[in-house]
Amino acid sequence: MRSRMPTTTPTEHRDTPWHALPASAIAERLATDARYGLPHAETALRLARHGPNRLPAPPRRPAWRRLLAQFHNMLIYVMLASAAITGALGHWIDTGVLLGAVVINAVLGFVQEGKAESALDAIRRMLSPQATVLRGGERQLVAAEQLVPGDIVLLASGDKVPADLRILSAKSLRADEAVLTGESVPSDKSEAAVAEDAPLGDRHCMLYSGTLVAAGTAVGAVAATGTRTELGRIGALLAQAEPGTTPLLSQIARFSRWLAAAILLFVAVTFVIGVLWRGQAPSDMFMMAVALAASAIPEGLPAIMTITLALGVRRMAHHHAIIRHLPAVETLGSVTVICSDKTGTLTCNEMTVQRAVTADRVYEVTGSGYAPQGGFQVGGMNASPAADPVLQSMARVALLCNDSALNHGAEGWTLTGDPTEGALLAFALKAGLDGAATHAALPRIDAIPFESEHRFMATLHHDHAGHALILVKGAPERVLDMCSTQSALQHGEQGCAPLDHDYWRRAANDCAARALRVLAIAAKRVPAQQHALSWDDMEGGFTLLGILGSMDPPRPEAMAAVAECHAAGVRVKMITGDHGETARAIGAQLGIGLGRPALTGAEIELMDDSALREVVDSVHVFARASPEHKIRLVQALQARGEVVAMTGDGVNDAPALKRADVGVAMGRNGTEAAKDAAAMVLADDNFATLGAAVREGRGVYDNVRKFILFMLPTNGGEALVVFFAIAFALQLPLTAAQVLWINLVTSGTLGLALAFEPTESDVMRRPPRDPRESLLSGPFIWRVVMVSLLMAGASLGLFLWELSRGSSLETARTMAVCAVVAAEMFYLFNSRHILRSALTREGLLGNPQVLMAIAACALLQLAFVHAPWLQAVFGSTDLSPGEWLRVLLSGAVVFAAAELEKWAMRRSRSTPAADTAR
Repeated sequence: MRSRMPTTTPTEHRDTPWHALPASAIAERLATDARYGLPHAETALRLARHGPNRLPAPPRRPAWRRLLAQFHNMLIYVMLASAAITGALGHWIDTGVLLGAVVINAVLGFVQEGKAESALDAIRRMLSPQATVLRGGERQLVAAEQLVPGDIVLLASGDKVPADLRILSAKSLRADEAVLTGESVPSDKSEAAVAEDAPLGDRHCMLYSGTLVAAGTAVGAVAATGTRTELGRIGALLAQAEPGTTPLLSQIARFSRWLAAAILLFVAVTFVIGVLWRGQAPSDMFMMAVALAASAIPEGLPAIMTITLALGVRRMAHHHAIIRHLPAVETLGSVTVICSDKTGTLTCNEMTVQRAVTADRVYEVTGSGYAPQGGFQVGGMNASPAADPVLQSMARVALLCNDSALNHGAEGWTLTGDPTEGALLAFALKAGLDGAATHAALPRIDAIPFESEHRFMATLHHDHAGHALILVKGAPERVLDMCSTQSALQHGEQGCAPLDHDYWRRAANDCAARALRVLAIAAKRVPAQQHALSWDDMEGGFTLLGILGSMDPPRPEAMAAVAECHAAGVRVKMITGDHGETARAIGAQLGIGLGRPALTGAEIELMDDSALREVVDSVHVFARASPEHKIRLVQALQARGEVVAMTGDGVNDAPALKRADVGVAMGRNGTEAAKDAAAMVLADDNFATLGAAVREGRGVYDNVRKFILFMLPTNGGEALVVFFAIAFALQLPLTAAQVLWINLVTSGTLGLALAFEPTESDVMRRPPRDPRESLLSGPFIWRVVMVSLLMAGASLGLFLWELSRGSSLETARTMAVCAVVAAEMFYLFNSRHILRSALTREGLLGNPQVLMAIAACALLQLAFVHAPWLQAVFGSTDLSPGEWLRVLLSGAVVFAAAELEKWAMRRSRSTPAADTAR
């Protein structure tokens, strides 16, 4: 019986990272035995010392506390104050609407917070449930959470890695680490140590928890478990990442505080004037002050915001953008920088052969993805692949020396196997080969699978005419060493010529400079009686057919979307875990970072936060970025005042997605951790969808501003009518009940129509708005004051006119109410565009909801005037046609004045497009 392993860890190499240690030193450092594993007693001790191999659940606030926190918001306070005032006046309909809006907002926030917390649950679900280990010299299947440092784990193709492992031995090992690095192809793995400063994607001797073994087998020693794994570190980052508030909510909070102070001051001044100067009874003035406050408070704003954002969510869903957090709709409209992942977002996430080089020609291969759609070009001119027998031979090898398969189904072409081999299959089909017929004509007899040690794959085939061929694909430098001749065209026929090493090295270097993954293709005839492959067969005698260059190409629609974002003043930065050369090449094709160097994760490590803030603005491509780097980049941009959208699909992206102003996850290929941390999910994984969402977000913000520009003058006009009457000791033109009737009609019908305004055509030709700007700029305040005075003047003027003509007080007040409502109906057309004229077909008829709202408002106002039961409630009376005409003329005056003001504003601006919401 073997003795128990030592429980202490030797000090040698203690500070050296696992990936920099030679495999021979791993067992000593971990105090384990690669052939025996840990004794059972030792595993129990280590489990007690290190804890289970799982990520702990984060502390969570009780549900009641999370629910109460949703009410801690200035906008909610304004709504509750409005509800209290309307309730005190006995107007329970208004009170019910306001409280309903409060509850809806609170529930939405409560549900969203619960979803956000599930991001950590999604990371915990990525851990493997079981693992095969050596313990006490026996092979066992144990629960992955029972793994401890020093355990020897056995892995095969298809296994999920259960902990962070240092590889002790490997055979043809490849790992899919896309969730951590973002690389679109599996990474070759071996036991050889790498440099201490190697980024995570280049640590080829390590396997990380949550990743997948794509091919081969391995034996590894557990180096880290639980929170000490890379996955655990990302979980900790995610827990620490605090999402910020949105620009609109910040603006609304500031606006609400300012407006609440202004209303309280206005009401107090009115009360003092009425009681101390005009001698009104304090009780009467108190009730009027309450009504005045109710008329001035924008109780419709929260409802209109919720509806506008919800409509934006619906429109974005039509563009395959799913919003998980309602305010993110508007935040998209204020985005100044988009930090995008590369693989699957800007690119197709499908490897594609883009260049085929023979001894005689260089072919550019068109089309993208695994769909065999595209063609061949030489010098920009279309070329027929059937006319070149050398190209046909290359396509045949690409098809036959291949272990993957392409399938055509309802969702298009899908790959089973390695992405690079999928690209070769699509290339062969584009060249006109029939897959089934080619395999039938040259069935495979034997094969040498690809291994990172020898860097090629070889297959042996027999035809039905007594011939045998060895086909090879692999790294160019390796395959070139196996070749003595090259295939070339001689009088239109395929022949052989001496190998031109310099030509092929230049061709391979040219492909590599374009960030293409290069494979060489070769073949050799062997005796027909040979039925097995040996290493001796690979020593030489091959004929080089050519080389193929493949890459994960940019999405064509992403190129257009990047250009549109740049035109809109939104900068696009690529942050990827992929290699720097690949990232630079893809960025150049997309128009990102042209002529500028990329910044790597290793370089970011050397910068402090202030230095990173200095360079982050001028660099647009970041490569080999880790989760910490992504968060630091987002924070550096935010520190410069940028509003940042971050896209990603891997678990390594989740912390940055949560920290960004808008986190955008991929719906098809994204991990659940990324989706749960994001505010928006792209159902089609397409960057162009994000561009469309930015457009919709800008439209949402426009509509919120338009509503505020409509709401403030209407509320202000009502308040000024009452104020002037008190200040000048006049009969009150409006009763408290009539003030609330106007609010109910205008907020419930007219203002709502602006939520349905379509996004304006020039919205993506404007620069992003400054997130620090106020909702009320100088021109906004001027228009609010001007229209408020016009509405108050029209209402008060008609009121005094009717009294001077001997009309009853009821008739004069009815005229005053109708004048305010008519002015608001006319002003609704003005408010559809902030600067553009309403005197166009689109301005008058472009929003059917506006016409329906005006029709509904007109019917309600007719009922207010002529319905006996409403006359009894509100003290209104019938109006004659002549009186109605004067009401309409007063509204038309407001409309004309507002249009003249907009015309003057357009004339005064040398660059009208500079306005952020026209």
